[in-house]
Amino acid sequence: MRNYAAWLIGILILIGVNVSIWHKEQLIAHGTTVFLPLAPVDPRSLMQGDYMRLRFALEQDLVRQLPHDKTKNADGYVLVQLNEQAIAEFVKVESQLPPSMAAQQLAMRYRVREGQVKFATNAFFFEEGKADVYAQARYGEFRVADDGELLLHDLRGQDLRILPK
Repeated sequence: MRNYAAWLIGILILIGVNVSIWHKEQLIAHGTTVFLPLAPVDPRSLMQGDYMRLRFALEQDLVRQLPHDKTKNADGYVLVQLNEQAIAEFVKVESQLPPSMAAQQLAMRYRVREGQVKFATNAFFFEEGKADVYAQARYGEFRVADDGELLLHDLRGQDLRILPK
């Protein structure tokens, strides 16, 4: 009986992992592309290898609009306006997903933990020795779902150019 329970638990874990992967693949394939300008950060970690700790210019506007008691820990949505290049510009902060938005507006989910704003992730790992390439990054390329879930897809350089791999 224990063997069956172990197999069942293992199968359920595999199903859960695969469903999560499928959701991420669907978001990459069908999500709205949004570019968030990056704020400067240090791209190296001695313990983790090459990576870029991400901060976005949008974070400053978001934190300024949060009530003082929400600057340490909060969840919500930031409403952005997309320009013709799909670069996001801050509009306002919402505690819940807005039921409707104007044309070219999008709601993106954010989290604040211990005063640090996070959009999907706050780090981008890359192949060792590519620090010079990713030091040129100026934008985070995200895919955003209708429910505000977002996924970091890539980093882009000046004028939204794809960075050489």
